[in-house]
Amino acid sequence: MPIPANLPLQLLNGLTPESFMRRHWQRKPLLIRQAIANFKPPVSAAALKKMARSDEVESRLIWREEGQWQMERGPFSRLPKANEPDWTLLVQSVDLHDDAVCALMQQFRFVPDARLDDIMISIAATGGGVGPHFDSYDVFLLQAAGRRRWRYGLQKDLSLEPGLPLKILSNFEPEEDVVLEPGDMLYLPPQAAHDGIAMDDDCMTISIGFRAPSLATLARGLLEAAADQTAARLGQAAGPYGEPPLPGPKLDGLYRDPGQAPSTHPAELPDALVNATLATLDKLRFDQALAARFLGCWFTEPNALSVFTSAGDTPDLEEAWPAYGALVLDRRTRMLYRDRQLFINGETAPIAPSPVLRALADERRLDCADPRCRKLDDDDIACLADWLSAGWLHYVAG
Repeated sequence: MPIPANLPLQLLNGLTPESFMRRHWQRKPLLIRQAIANFKPPVSAAALKKMARSDEVESRLIWREEGQWQMERGPFSRLPKANEPDWTLLVQSVDLHDDAVCALMQQFRFVPDARLDDIMISIAATGGGVGPHFDSYDVFLLQAAGRRRWRYGLQKDLSLEPGLPLKILSNFEPEEDVVLEPGDMLYLPPQAAHDGIAMDDDCMTISIGFRAPSLATLARGLLEAAADQTAARLGQAAGPYGEPPLPGPKLDGLYRDPGQAPSTHPAELPDALVNATLATLDKLRFDQALAARFLGCWFTEPNALSVFTSAGDTPDLEEAWPAYGALVLDRRTRMLYRDRQLFINGETAPIAPSPVLRALADERRLDCADPRCRKLDDDDIACLADWLSAGWLHYVAG
């Protein structure tokens, strides 16, 4: 469910989402005691170890051996015992594999879904950690079990130790030193230096991370989207995601140079050809519609490890709309919208986002008895039926 911007949240130390985003987001750390009171881990250490043995889960094991940092990527046939010191197991994107973890991530949707990435969970023995480092993205560090000591600060020197399998800061100079217990949480903005050390065996920390694409990545993606759109318009064919071409210039003509002077330097590129090439860019429409299409498809692209499975007993929405129950987005489904464009799992939907479908994207569920469902037209229902069939959406009775 969407989170009201002006609702004070214990999750944010009593701040409203609006105050937190204005004062702390991308600016300064925030220590939150008992962000979630009486917190219990949504997944057990045993379940995480089982995930780390699977080919379908991304995991890493980090430890120190004779004073040297070591790292190995999963899956693992054997993991250290809890009483072996100085190791950390990190399991990535646990929200893809567990409903309770996915539900926990929904509490952080005061940040746009396009920026919300995944939940990583680490378990560690006493002394375990990954060394002093910084992340290029915002992160909430929620203590789930045991205690962890965090030292952190906003130092400017971010130089790294060379030749290591991990990005370890060369000169770590923490400004704060705190111990987090279950339910406590620490928010850190990008590039905040930090180092967490487990103080107990089976120490568990939940990291809620966010996507932070580089400007170069955004520029390259937009150029690629423009190129794809130009190619689609040449034949008025569908674009790379099956979407119709956006309005824009047709570039199906040929280069012409009447009046070209005789060349006395035949190997030199003609000015007219260079200028004509630059002029084609002036005809392209780098507008919000194109940017939205690129970002919508890119940010909803499912994780490579996502596997969707449809249930066999789903109702036929096109035959009869259910009088009860709800349609719920699969925990792996990503859905965004902007203006008249709707995006789901890397595709542009062939329909505009009606108020009902916007509500589905925002709330991630749609009660079938909701009066708004009466406003769904045949195309909307056909899309929902396709998503049910693909396993992107599920019907929950009752």
